[in-house]
Amino acid sequence: MRKLLPLIGTPSGSHPGGRSAMTCRFRCGDACFHEVPNTSDNEYVGDVIAGALSRRSMMRAAAVVTVAAAGAGAVTVGAAPEAQAAPGAGKGHGPAKPKGARGLRFTPVAPNKEDAVVVPDGYRQNVVVRWGEPILRGAPAFDPERQSAKAQAGQFGYNNDFLALLPLPGERDRQLLVANHEYTDEVLMFRGYDPANPTREQVEIAWAAHGLSVVAVEEDRRTGKLTVVNRHHLNRRVTATTEFRLTGPAAGSDLLKTSADRTGRKVLGTLNNCSGGTTPWGTTLHGEENFNQYFANSGRATDKRYGIGTGATERKWERFDKRFDVSQEPNEVHRFGYVVELDPYDPDSTPRKHTLLGRFKHEAATVRLTRDGRPVVYTGDDERFDYFYKFVGSKRMKKGSGRAAREHNLSLLDEGTLYVAKLTGDSPAIEIDGTGKLPADGEFDGSGVWIPLVTADAHGAVSHVEGMTAEEVCVFTRLAGDKVGATKMDRPEDIEPNPHTGKVYVALTNNSNRGVGANAPADEANPRNANKHGHILELTERWNQADATKFAWSLFLVAGDPKDPATYFAGFPKESVSPISCPDNVAFDDHGNLWISTDGNALGTHDGLFGVATAGERRGELKQFLTVPNGAETCGPVVQDRRVLVAVQHPGEIDGASVENPASTWPDGPGKITRPAVVAVWRADGRDIGV
Repeated sequence: MRKLLPLIGTPSGSHPGGRSAMTCRFRCGDACFHEVPNTSDNEYVGDVIAGALSRRSMMRAAAVVTVAAAGAGAVTVGAAPEAQAAPGAGKGHGPAKPKGARGLRFTPVAPNKEDAVVVPDGYRQNVVVRWGEPILRGAPAFDPERQSAKAQAGQFGYNNDFLALLPLPGERDRQLLVANHEYTDEVLMFRGYDPANPTREQVEIAWAAHGLSVVAVEEDRRTGKLTVVNRHHLNRRVTATTEFRLTGPAAGSDLLKTSADRTGRKVLGTLNNCSGGTTPWGTTLHGEENFNQYFANSGRATDKRYGIGTGATERKWERFDKRFDVSQEPNEVHRFGYVVELDPYDPDSTPRKHTLLGRFKHEAATVRLTRDGRPVVYTGDDERFDYFYKFVGSKRMKKGSGRAAREHNLSLLDEGTLYVAKLTGDSPAIEIDGTGKLPADGEFDGSGVWIPLVTADAHGAVSHVEGMTAEEVCVFTRLAGDKVGATKMDRPEDIEPNPHTGKVYVALTNNSNRGVGANAPADEANPRNANKHGHILELTERWNQADATKFAWSLFLVAGDPKDPATYFAGFPKESVSPISCPDNVAFDDHGNLWISTDGNALGTHDGLFGVATAGERRGELKQFLTVPNGAETCGPVVQDRRVLVAVQHPGEIDGASVENPASTWPDGPGKITRPAVVAVWRADGRDIGV
């Protein structure tokens, strides 16, 4: 295992956000240990927030007292997590009717380090599908000692992340599960794996384990259990070698042409699919995130802006396919980093990569419609000091499932305008010192604008960025954001509009580099220097119109131990909330509650899934619903009336772990290889979640 260089300001051997060195290597190519790619002078979002936290605490003191009295019976997880360990582990007897906002009435799971998925009292769970389970006709049963690329191409992929559950009309008790497979942990997949000398078979298995899975699942109405429907006609695998179609202004550009594709319109595979979204027209969107780590031997400044290295890669794929060697195929890397669209109802369809949504480390792609039926897509760039974006389509969605309507709707993301966000605080810079001191105006919010980058229609595309063509904006979107002065953020990950209110929530996972050394300090949109726990912003589009070019923002949640005065939970009493660190994926339930999954818990306990009320007297009441096993990250999530689904990603991903020396025995127990998997959770009494 190669030696890692310590992050500036981080003790040698420690990792930002509580991640292991293994996670940093395999998931994002040690992104936090490299020089920050964004060296622009753009305003930093931390400079936008700083003193707001203490101001809100003061302004809402009276309200807090009132709510605290009303919620006196709430479980005080933040104050005494040890006392809740037994009930949280499902071994005690929680209150018959736990208090909380509707949809969040469950006894919180206490922070823990159990090598299991721990759920609240009165709830049950099952593993829906594991890495390697056959889902296509003819695929063999999983055998880790005799795995092959051919077998893996017909089996559920590795490291499941984004999940979607879609209806299957006419098929009672069945739904269609769509999953991202972000990356592979070869050292946890192959016995005797040699990182310096992977074999071709191991590399080809990894190619087949990346990508997407589509699999039908069936509910047992008696128990709530979900199981895979093998050989269903819609089951599908998309891998690192599946053909994709490039669309939008950059398609056909010289920037996308390679020796294997002289047209610049076809590309093999999708890589590092992290979060995503579903569309109102029945497709799924998948964000290609840390694609940079798969490409070797680059020396270009444009590649450096994307974190692409000058030497060999961790997985050594460039040894087996020259397209991963930038020195041999300089344009192949330009064909990754997009939002992918898949039609899960047509297993023969060609997935698309939409260049008009920009090229960067996409985290999520969530959709809402304008009042006249045009799509708006929110997506973040998961990098320290990078930006978040919005696409506004110019074509209206057509209703119906006929061929003409589906073909029209599959083109909706190829015409419209891509914007990047610029946030402004309303306090003088001199009042923002990074300590949380209240600014003179007593406000903890600000305003923002969406800056246009590129517009495309049926007749062509126009760049709004001086010195860049439309094609260049789509391929080098980070540089376009630099040029127009977008606001630097703390790893903007999942972005989700609330279907009840229209407010948009942005998960900012962490940034331990903020305020360290020469890096930008805290500001009015980020309340802390050395931000290892992250926070969540709440945005309101002007007039609540999705296509607005202006918005207001405020801080909704500042993560961390509730005992820490720097934390904030929308004004809710902090002694009555669960500790949370590193918010990542988010989703909404039908009650308007925000559900947050975490990645890299820096509080010393396992990652989990949390629910928090966004409105009413319990706004800010945050409760932990589950935790995941050793080394795992909580992904997904999907929250339905009667079921919650999470993707348990990279269990056992702890420094020093291997097939021979596992750090987790989940999900199948001692003597079995640890396997990423999807888990379903439901109430034992069959009633709706949290009511």
